Amino acid sequence: ASVAPECNQLKAQYDACFNRWYGEKFLKGDTTDDCGHLFKQYKACVWKTIREKNIDKLINDARKENTF
Repeated sequence: ASVAPECNQLKAQYDACFNRWYGEKFLKGDTTDDCGHLFKQYKACVWKTIREKNIDKLINDARKENTF
């Protein structure tokens, strides 16, 4: 499940794509990005929820305190 229920379908699509890519291509040496478009959609959905719940401010504060 995703951090946001509305992102669950996108997460499932990305996970399925990634697992297929990893097993069928990456392990055979093909590093072509087949799932990047799905990851971008999922990431956008998650960040939308993060901003709506004001979690982005917590993340930014944590990054200021712990610069890696």
